Amino acid sequence: MGKFVITTRANGEFQFNLKAGNGQTILTSEGYTTKAACNNGIESVKTNAPDDNRYDRKEAKNGKPYFNLKAGNGQIIGSSEMYESTSARENGIESVKKNAPDATIDDQTS
Repeated sequence: MGKFVITTRANGEFQFNLKAGNGQTILTSEGYTTKAACNNGIESVKTNAPDDNRYDRKEAKNGKPYFNLKAGNGQIIGSSEMYESTSARENGIESVKKNAPDATIDDQTS
């Protein structure tokens, strides 16, 4: 089962990583100025993850595929790692769809 891990960045901002059951990070958030905003981001991921239309499949300048998960308003709420192939990226998207809706929250900031 997946889990959201909340941590604090060096600049004091909060961020979350969605980790798969094997502990691998499958989605990383932007930085948030408050923990409440970070928690709202997690809820947005849980809501939007099952919808394939919310995934923006991209390719980095170095040719590596990755994806962004977007909210209904088009704002990016999470980004993936860089993958070696488009099929690996698709597996990453499927993993987010499977893990995010029921993921627990592990707050490591307190």
